[in-house]
Formats: sequence, structure tokens, C-alpha cells
Amino acid sequence: MADTLAPVVRTTTRLPLLDVLRGAAILGTLMTNVWIFASPGSEWSVLQGGMKVPDALADPSAATIAETVFRFLADGKFLALLTVLFGVGLAIQFDSAARRGEPWPGRYPKRAAFLFVEGTVHFVLVFAWDVLMGYAVTALLVAWLLARSEKVRRVAMWTAGGLHLALIGLLTLDAMARPDGTPKTPDPAAVDLYAHGSWPAQVAFRLEHFLILRIEPVFSFGLLVFLFLLGVRLHRAGAFTATADGRRIRNRLAAWGLGLGLPLNAAATLGGGDFFLLGRYGAAPLLALGYIGLVGIALDRLWIPAAATRALGSVGRTALSCYVAQNLLCMLLCYGIGLGLADRPAGSGPWWVMGLWAGVSLVLAAGSWLWLRRFDRGPLEALQHAVLSPRRRSPA
Repeated sequence: MADTLAPVVRTTTRLPLLDVLRGAAILGTLMTNVWIFASPGSEWSVLQGGMKVPDALADPSAATIAETVFRFLADGKFLALLTVLFGVGLAIQFDSAARRGEPWPGRYPKRAAFLFVEGTVHFVLVFAWDVLMGYAVTALLVAWLLARSEKVRRVAMWTAGGLHLALIGLLTLDAMARPDGTPKTPDPAAVDLYAHGSWPAQVAFRLEHFLILRIEPVFSFGLLVFLFLLGVRLHRAGAFTATADGRRIRNRLAAWGLGLGLPLNAAATLGGGDFFLLGRYGAAPLLALGYIGLVGIALDRLWIPAAATRALGSVGRTALSCYVAQNLLCMLLCYGIGLGLADRPAGSGPWWVMGLWAGVSLVLAAGSWLWLRRFDRGPLEALQHAVLSPRRRSPA
């Protein structure tokens, strides 16, 4: 490819859809992560069996049904949505470089490195299940692929997706073949750490178990590459534009994503723990595409109230800041270093956890809206821009 890209001409008007989708993805990932903060052992409970999924068939109470639906709609779906949108953002940056006639990837590796550093700080100081580090590494590969031919990208996309599906299929078969053992319980030391331990002790715990706590982006790397490249394809097909083609694509995404995604995810959920990986990393991304189509149709037809659109759009425009802020707030609210809520509402069922999600979401929506009334970017977005933007020399 030539060192300088040919300009890309776009004649369509941009919808607020991308910002709304980013906002929904950020608050949607919190719908999953809030259960981690609220579980005994918190971050370590993900690996130690502390996050038990309720069985609505065995206990059809209102609380169990509400928690099941809440977690079903969120788990893996909004993470996949966020990943697709990251690929869209990468494609937009590629197009911007093309319009300016700049080489690609140009300064982008520095941007990816900065994101990796941000993710590392977030992992160490706030939340072990950070996504930024994995996104930074994946973005470097996809940025290189953007400068290759469409055929190369297509082969890379389907190869990555196929290898990922083969991996989770093998792991699911292995889980089904294993005899049922003693149910896992949270590590008492980890439970005590997050309920009563100090913040430096929690930081040391993450560093001590760095490799195992970073297993998700390694395990799901093929899926990340596939979803990044799928985001690129959707962007270039005009899926997010206010055109007839864009609306047609969104209608198809809603029909296929919801039509296939809902029953497949329901089957994985009803199948029990053996099908957890197949559901979260196999069926969930399909439903995420349905979410893109559904939100797009709702915006096209003005079904979403203007206040909700503004709130989600504000969160979407400050997505990086809101992602870190929501985890920081949950850490201070749930852990013993703060209010210690995870150790207090014993026997209160799932309602307080869902209420915590709603409260933090409202704070993020209001805070991002107020911030954007005064500033053009979120705090972390502004920091990134200040560090990475080229310094312009004043004229002599």
C-alpha cells in the first residue's frame, strides 16, 4: 500500500447512533460487572465459583426471575457490542487519516500503547477484569490489517472467528464430559480481602495473580479480532448512517441477531454451567448484533425519549472515562475500603445489586452530561488527546 492514503469522501450525515450505542455498551457492561463487585471474593470469585447464576426453573420467585433476566440480557452481549464499536472507531480513525492524506498506521501505535498503559493502571488500581489492555493489543493487529486488501481482512476475520468457535466448542465438550464434582466455593481469604482488606493488599493480590486474571483477553483473542473486523465491515457498509442502506442493514441485524441470538442464548442458559463458555463467547455476540439493529430502529423511528438519547449519547461521548469511573464507584461502594455494601445486605436478594447498577448509571449519565456542557471531551479522553496530539509549532 502507498505511504499516503487516498482521501475518503463521505456524503452522509452522521446519526447519534454510535454515541448512543457506546453509552448503552458502557452501562451494559456494568450490568455484568456489578455482580462481580457484589459477590463474595469479588474479582477472584469469577474463577472460584462465587458467582452462581440463579436457576429460575428450580426457584421461580420474582427475585430469581428478575436476576435471571437481568443477567441474561447483559452477560457477554454488551462486551461484544463494545468490541464491535471499538472496531468501528478504528475504521473511523483510518478514514480520518486518509482524508488528511497521512500514512497509516502513522501515530496509531502510540495511541494503542497509551491505551494499554491506561488499561494496566486500571487493572492494577481498580478492577482486575479490565478490557482496555486486550483492546490495545488487538487494535495493533487490526490497524495493520486495515492497510491490507479486503481479501486479507476477510480471510483474517473468518479464520479468527472459526478458530475461536473451535476452541470454545472443544472446551464445552470437555466440560460436558467431566463428572460433576464438589461445587466450588469462594476462597475465604479472597472474601476477607475484599470485605475487610486494605487497598494496597488488593493491589498486591492483583499483581500476584496477574496471569490468571488476564486469561480472558488471551482466551478470547480470536473473538476480539473477529468483532473488531466485523465493526470495520459494518462501518464501511454504512450500517450507522442515516441512509436507506443503513436502515436496511439495521433491520437485518435486528431480525437475524434477535431471531437467532435470543433462542441460542436461552438454550445456553438453560443448559447450565457446562454451556457457559458457549453462551458468553459464542451466542452472546450474535445477540449483540441484534441490539445494534434494535437500537438503530428505535432511533430511526423516534421510539427512544429525547432525554434517554441525550443521556446515553453523553455516556458514549465520554465512554473511556465512564468505563473507568463506573468500576471505581463500584469499588468504593462495595469493597471494605469504602462502604462495604457487598458485606452488608446479606439476605436482601438481588434487588440491591440491580439498584446499585441503576444508581451508578444515573450518576454517570448526569455527570457526563454536565461535564460535556463545559468541556468537549471526557477527562480521560482529554488526557489522551493532550498526550497524543502532535504539537503544532507557531508560525515564525
